[in-house]
Amino acid sequence: MDDTDGDAGWSLPAWTYSDPEFFAVELRRVFRPSWQIVCHASDIPAAGDYHLLDFIGESVIVIRGDDGAVRAFTNVCRHRGARILDGSSGCARKLVCPYHAWTYGSDGRLTGVPMKASYGDVDWDGHGLTPVEVEDFLGFLFVRLEDDGGPSVDEMMAPYRQEVAPYRFPELRALGRVTLRPREVNWKNIGDNYSDGLHIVVAHPGLKRLMGDGYGVEASAHVDRMWGPIVDRPSANVSERAYQHFLPEVPHLPPARQRLWTYFKLWPNIAFDIYPDQVDFMQWLPVSPTQTLIREISYAIPDGRREMKAARYLNWRINRQVNAEDTSLVARVQAGMASDSFTVGPLSEQEVALRHFCGRMRRIIPEARLHRAPAAGWSNQFPSRLREESGVGLSDGEAAPAHPRPLPQAGGEQKA
Repeated sequence: MDDTDGDAGWSLPAWTYSDPEFFAVELRRVFRPSWQIVCHASDIPAAGDYHLLDFIGESVIVIRGDDGAVRAFTNVCRHRGARILDGSSGCARKLVCPYHAWTYGSDGRLTGVPMKASYGDVDWDGHGLTPVEVEDFLGFLFVRLEDDGGPSVDEMMAPYRQEVAPYRFPELRALGRVTLRPREVNWKNIGDNYSDGLHIVVAHPGLKRLMGDGYGVEASAHVDRMWGPIVDRPSANVSERAYQHFLPEVPHLPPARQRLWTYFKLWPNIAFDIYPDQVDFMQWLPVSPTQTLIREISYAIPDGRREMKAARYLNWRINRQVNAEDTSLVARVQAGMASDSFTVGPLSEQEVALRHFCGRMRRIIPEARLHRAPAAGWSNQFPSRLREESGVGLSDGEAAPAHPRPLPQAGGEQKA
């Protein structure tokens, strides 16, 4: 916890969840330097296989080259700026722009230009696709538009490498396709809700039945971790009770993880839901100050047992209900924040993840300390007046202390 943050016990002000200028600053200072998950390496097994990620006005291609290497590029032709590929995935040994047929190899090199001689003296070697940094974290492929000196995904997850190792991430395979779910809320509302355990006893009776009071939450420098064991007492709900019954032993998991649900939220907008039966990733991509697109897919190690198939289906049924509950909750918060009567709210000492997130946002964008929106144009003052007066930089703070388990009034959080 940052002891120098005088606002440490308070939420971000409501105006930051709908203000267009604040949103524009977030895209520059939070999202362009952040890692964004695209797919799993197994989703692009052959040369030319690719996945696209469209976010914050950019389109990024992650593609496997003829040499087997994975690379990433902006999906933009270097001639007139046209988008080259469409859809979410596919296979293309050559990337041909549909506008003027400029052609690129899977390694990004410019390999074909119609009427090339008519362009005069051009550095053709310098006109390949613009590269984007890509990282393979245990089989999951991430991209980053700008390097601001921040940590890699591997460094972010370093405190939890041993914990996730038994799940054999590199061996995971997709259970279905990516789903996209639009939400009429600010991206932060979804993230806040994901790491919030205090609402479970009120709003998620199913998770309360499954986990009792055994849920825990902690916040490290770059990752929130939440966890909840599935209790032995049979649930009164049919789907939950069936999940408890059918969930089989998983040979590669240690005893302590056979019936444990674990959640990791990576800065700023990515989550891994890790169950004994499957692993989901979810990211909430900002579209506008009050619109977000949730992108999600499930993976699992192939297992043909009927019990495992039943457990995975029941997991989906349970969390479909949780998702419906959370959809209503975040909409209520977004609507309430539009009231002029609400500025900031006090945060419980148990809300360590939310406290840490708000503190980090205030360090990156010091204007977030203001309870009311500043005059238009404040973001053009660089360095900002507030930054100069407060002496606050952009460096990350220390890890927030873990709250010991169990949390008496807390429970697990699922897909927003």
